[in-house]
Amino acid sequence: MKKIIAPLIITVLFVIYFVVYFAVLISVLPSAFAKIALGVIPFALVAVMIYVCIQRIKEIRSGEEDDLSKY
Repeated sequence: MKKIIAPLIITVLFVIYFVVYFAVLISVLPSAFAKIALGVIPFALVAVMIYVCIQRIKEIRSGEEDDLSKY
């Protein structure tokens, strides 16, 4: 269970960072097109971070903690 905590904490920190980044972009940029274009990137990164975290938790639970040892 301890090995799952680190990926969760990192994921939560990055999600908070990207949400704050998006909020700053909305407040600073004047153009609606720029807000949408640059706002998609943080949300895509949030989705990827959550997906990677879920995959890492599955690896930890299945016992494949060190993938590099296979090579």
